[in-house]
Amino acid sequence: MRFCLCVLVMICPLSSCPAQAGAWLREKGAGFASISFAATYFLDTEQKTYLEYGVRDDLTLGADIAIIGDQFGNAGGYATLFLRRPIGGTDSPHRWAYELGVGAAWAPEIVTPYIKTGLSWGRGIQIRETYGWVTVDASVSWDLMYGAHVTKVDSTVGLTFNDTFAGMLQLYTANVQNENFATIAPSLLISPSKDDSA
Repeated sequence: MRFCLCVLVMICPLSSCPAQAGAWLREKGAGFASISFAATYFLDTEQKTYLEYGVRDDLTLGADIAIIGDQFGNAGGYATLFLRRPIGGTDSPHRWAYELGVGAAWAPEIVTPYIKTGLSWGRGIQIRETYGWVTVDASVSWDLMYGAHVTKVDSTVGLTFNDTFAGMLQLYTANVQNENFATIAPSLLISPSKDDSA
């Protein structure tokens, strides 16, 4: 159980949400995929795959899967399947959505199922000629085996500089078993240019 709690703790500082997830849903038939790798100074690592697909304009399904390792050679991970739906209209500058998910965290010799609930707010912003977004994502994951829970509040500010580059600053905060964690993560997003000549 101790390493399973360590997996829950590692999920908090390393986990990241894709740039405009949360309050924004995928359009019907549109998808999104992200594969990432993260490492800390203490050699804790995370390999992550994040998928979203718009089943309808008001329903996005997704998966969040990670393999986590710590400096002592322990390995574990988690997988969450979720759905996201809007709250209220989508024509307002303020976007709201809720999320429901089921999943499991695993470590050597133990698998811990959990359920997850989330609430997201977001809105587009403009600074002079530059457009961007602000989001706040709050969630609680309940461990169904031991009664532990993880409470997270993640905030993101992003700016799109041009068709290729965007910048993002994220603040992750979490509470696990009465312990608090916080991580600041600046990012540069690079979108490959599309060759229209083909």
